[in-house]
Amino acid sequence: MRRLVAISNKTSKAVLAIVALAIALTSIHLAASARMESLRRQQDQIERALNSQRVASSKNQLLKAIPESLAQNSRAVAQQQSASPVPDQGSPTTVTHKRQIVISIADRQLAVIESGEVIKIYPIAVGARRTPSPDGDFVIVNHAKDPTYRHGDLEIAPGKDNPLGSRWMGLNLKGYGIHGTNVQSSIGKAISHGCFRMRKKDVEELYGLVQVGDTVTIRRERDAMIAQVFATPTTAAAAMNTLAAKAQSSSEVQMASAEKTTVETARQ
Repeated sequence: MRRLVAISNKTSKAVLAIVALAIALTSIHLAASARMESLRRQQDQIERALNSQRVASSKNQLLKAIPESLAQNSRAVAQQQSASPVPDQGSPTTVTHKRQIVISIADRQLAVIESGEVIKIYPIAVGARRTPSPDGDFVIVNHAKDPTYRHGDLEIAPGKDNPLGSRWMGLNLKGYGIHGTNVQSSIGKAISHGCFRMRKKDVEELYGLVQVGDTVTIRRERDAMIAQVFATPTTAAAAMNTLAAKAQSSSEVQMASAEKTTVETARQ
């Protein structure tokens, strides 16, 4: 009888230990789930705030003709700089156009071109149906490490919750740019508010490859040039002849770059 009681006590202790372990694991799982839900709610709040912007004005800009010369781009640069001042810009530097960025919205890819050859291709996220990415020829007017995101009264400091990620490369179309993201799973999707998102390691690599003054060609449809750049990189030289001619017509521009900046944009 005593032996049975002893065995029963040991069994009870084992059962209690298993129950305690199960409760602990359940608590950990619930805490992790709550954290993920909190992050999702925060992202939803940001998305809702951005959706309040007028999409009609951006669509009108997208329908404008491609700039006839780099001079038109320069005027747009001046307008952006007056609207979004960048602190600590330092002395202007002379930039020679050597590299170009080509973006295919249809392929959701970004290519870096140097001397007519594709040197790198990255996957990206593009604008959603209601907030499409722009189409046309642009130029990088500023770039920044660890930007501060600002939209209306909302301001998010650099860090893991910043929707711009760790790098920003702004276009001469106000509010649009190439940047990182705090939602890595969005890459490859049509989900942004018009900007082009990249994975952290990719955007940091691209940041080191391009500079202020480099041109950015964006195409919504897959035309012959886009097909050659993204399908057969070795034949990119022929596809880039037109782009190279545009860049050669005005090969040097004076612009200032910022290591840190506050980016005010309604697009991500």
